[in-house]
Amino acid sequence: MTTQRIDRTSVGLRSERGPILLAVMLSIGLVAIDATILATAVPSVVDDLGGFTQFPWLFSIYLLAQAVSVPIYGKLADQRGRKPIMLLGVGLFLLGSVLCGFAWSMPALIAFRLVQGLGAGAIQPIGMTIVGDIYTVAERAKVQGYIASVWGISSFVGPTLGGVFSDYISWRWIFFVNIPLGMAAAWVLVRRFEEKVANKTSHQIDYAGGILLAVGGSLLLLGLLEGGVMWNWDSGSSIAILAAAVVLLITFVLVERRAAEPILPLWVLGQRVLNSANSAALLIGLLMIGLSTYVPLYAQSVLGTSALVAGFALAAMTLGWPIAASFAGRIYLRVGFRTTMLMGSIIVVLGSGLLLTVGPGSSVLHLAAACFVIGVGLGFSASPSVVAAQSSVDWQTRGVVTGANMFSRSVGSAVGVAVFGAVANGVVAARLGGDHEDLEKLPSDVLAPAIHDVYYGAAIAAVLLVAAVIFMPNRVAERPLSNA
Repeated sequence: MTTQRIDRTSVGLRSERGPILLAVMLSIGLVAIDATILATAVPSVVDDLGGFTQFPWLFSIYLLAQAVSVPIYGKLADQRGRKPIMLLGVGLFLLGSVLCGFAWSMPALIAFRLVQGLGAGAIQPIGMTIVGDIYTVAERAKVQGYIASVWGISSFVGPTLGGVFSDYISWRWIFFVNIPLGMAAAWVLVRRFEEKVANKTSHQIDYAGGILLAVGGSLLLLGLLEGGVMWNWDSGSSIAILAAAVVLLITFVLVERRAAEPILPLWVLGQRVLNSANSAALLIGLLMIGLSTYVPLYAQSVLGTSALVAGFALAAMTLGWPIAASFAGRIYLRVGFRTTMLMGSIIVVLGSGLLLTVGPGSSVLHLAAACFVIGVGLGFSASPSVVAAQSSVDWQTRGVVTGANMFSRSVGSAVGVAVFGAVANGVVAARLGGDHEDLEKLPSDVLAPAIHDVYYGAAIAAVLLVAAVIFMPNRVAERPLSNA
């Protein structure tokens, strides 16, 4: 790994590659803002369209579509090039945004969120793949600060815009605001991003693998997301959905073993670097969903804060993450990937321990401080793992590797929803004699211990993250950037 000194002016927005980086930042900004902007507008959406019992699907369907499409887009980007797949993703996201803005009912809005999710499934992984293509490992140590700033800014811009549009204009503008950002990103990509796809031979599209992965993955995520919510875990629906998912995914593995150009090559599962990076991504996804779901609920229902204050308590995590990510590059260039990730994962453990000290009498600043420390740890853990994974492969497989990493994080989020939901409901059942569908309406003396047990689960996941990153090599031999 090179430790050469990189001048920021050679990799920044004013450099020759600056317009491409700006386009990637604008594209990722679409996904980053969308991650927080809708949550603050849900009450206004429900008041206008109705469908209170259906609104959780606004988030579930988006996550499903994004997660299962990521590996497919990654493979297509390796076959066809990054540019057309990135433009497809931005186009689908903008189409979904326009349709969402004109939605006339909750079912229609849910359907259009699916279109948005399909676009997001291409934007984030292909954007990160483009960064991996045009910058060396040493350069990405600087560039990571720019990418991280997108998430940091979005963590505040998203909730603020959502509140302003909902209170003073219309919730529909939370979707229309995507249009100028997306069009600017697409225009810069078309005009300034040139890539050489050297392999001009015809490719065999793995349709069978793609369909099996999409359907099997969707059923798995659906079963994990809605188990214990839409239906009981031991119900016929839950058992049938999860069983069908297992059968389809086993069939997918068998098909991939014989496919000429598999959607998800099985060698991805056999490399030390990739296994460590993907395991870390899964646990990071699990931790993120646990915090984003239960920290605001604890702040509002136990500590008695407003929704706005609860949102900013969680924003402390999304602020700590990009700050750490912007420094992570300098550290892993000096001490290596494993050492940097170990430092980050240990900080996550410390933050999780601090979270366990939060009680009903604590201040919201105590809660926010724990979230900030965890965010710092995640920033030092997540960014180096993606860079290491991308750097270990060449152009022809970088899209697949990046897609697999993002897919692992999505699966982790779905597993987190299931595990943490089961933990919280288990405590509620023990105290009240049965599950409770609406945690927000529980008395604080029941809700507090339920969420506190969720924090114990997060602490266990943090310890497992330490174990996962131990297997990451400290140095990774860098492969060629381009396909020329």
